[in-house]
Amino acid sequence: MSIRVVTSPDPAGRKLQGAGPPLGPFLSADTAGLPIFLPLFRVHEPCTPGAERAGPGLVGKGILLGVTLLCGHPEEPVLLAELKPGRPQQHDWKSSCETWSVAFSPDGAWFAWSQGHCVVKLIPWPLEEAELSCKTFERKSGKAEARSRAGAKEKTLECGQIVWGLAFSSWPPASPRAAGLPCLVLATGLNDGQIKVWEVQTGHLLFSLLGHQDVVRDLSFAPNGSLILVSASRDKTLRVWDLSRDGRQVQVLTGHVQWVYCCSISPDCRMLCSAAGEKSALLWSMRSFALIRRLEGHQSSVVSCDFSPDSALLVTASYDACVIMWDPYTGEQLRTLRHVPLAPGLEGGSDIHTSSLRSVCFSPEGLYLATVADDRLLRIWALELRSPVAFAPMTNGLCCMYFPHGGFIATGTRDGHVQFWSAPRALASLKHLCRRALRTFLTTYQVLALPIPRKLKEFLTYRSF
Repeated sequence: MSIRVVTSPDPAGRKLQGAGPPLGPFLSADTAGLPIFLPLFRVHEPCTPGAERAGPGLVGKGILLGVTLLCGHPEEPVLLAELKPGRPQQHDWKSSCETWSVAFSPDGAWFAWSQGHCVVKLIPWPLEEAELSCKTFERKSGKAEARSRAGAKEKTLECGQIVWGLAFSSWPPASPRAAGLPCLVLATGLNDGQIKVWEVQTGHLLFSLLGHQDVVRDLSFAPNGSLILVSASRDKTLRVWDLSRDGRQVQVLTGHVQWVYCCSISPDCRMLCSAAGEKSALLWSMRSFALIRRLEGHQSSVVSCDFSPDSALLVTASYDACVIMWDPYTGEQLRTLRHVPLAPGLEGGSDIHTSSLRSVCFSPEGLYLATVADDRLLRIWALELRSPVAFAPMTNGLCCMYFPHGGFIATGTRDGHVQFWSAPRALASLKHLCRRALRTFLTTYQVLALPIPRKLKEFLTYRSF
């Protein structure tokens, strides 16, 4: 595997004091007068000869930069690094090479990359070159540091089939019953309908789940650590599995009439959303597995969905080039984000056109959305606005996912590559933090029943910002 790093550090190597994520030492830079934190990571592998490099000596020193804005408006996303498959080209690289899915473990200690041709890479995080001395740069991310000291190494999972979906379990388990599988696991959804479950620390195959009759397109673990896994398939069904009981199949959910592309379990584990090649998304109860409602509003196939961190919002992305933000409790459409061509004055605007969406995801603090579309753009949206706050040019994008602690986004492409982009990191306002804390355990109906002013109800239910 090769890595291409396109961001250079501040030559002066100055240190900036202040609040920032505990991810490592920092360099500082000044961009239009805005202070920026640049947390340091060790790169996974040095560049191959001739690889593009913007910063002299960057790869040799083993630095990967992540950008954190402390004030001012969001900057355009910066391509921080790009991972490429490094295997001999013995395959037809024009087929089955796509990176359909990328995933971070919930604690941010591992990154999984479906790099095409039936292979998944498991990479300890932060990115690290094995030959580099651990003394080069001190780590301050506790769990990632502990795993590195324990000898965590990159692993290659040979899945035997094209890999479409990836999902990490929560760890440690939330209950004694879930402790029957005493390890962090990765589930992989395969082309033949199998789901293979792997132990992350060792790379060993634990078991295979059989039941789907076609491609397993997406996977989602319950965030509460119960080891409940939901799979979405082209056989038009969703299946619920209990990995704490050796992968026992709990339920089969039917209701879609087209391929199911995506599934997402809400952070409070009350709801499940599924998106298929239809103009609507389905919302299910995670307790009874009954269909709650059908969310209708798109004009073409819905292909991606995600819940906000407080479970109060749901977003769906469609081939109609729109993202709809929903209240999952009432089914109300709160706003529509339309992907329109860039203004002619912006770079590349003359030949960029509105096109199908591929993926949507919430940022960890719930203030931003990221979308990937066929118009060769990564967009970042602020919840309170109806237009993007930042763009980044990318080609052949298929999927996107925020790092669990924020600060950057991973995207997968049709070429089998993974790109890491800087992302705005804003200090959440006190009122947003209060809203998020309340909405973690209060439904929309419970908020509306509170004896509080109407404007406060509108704010708490995201009708206003």
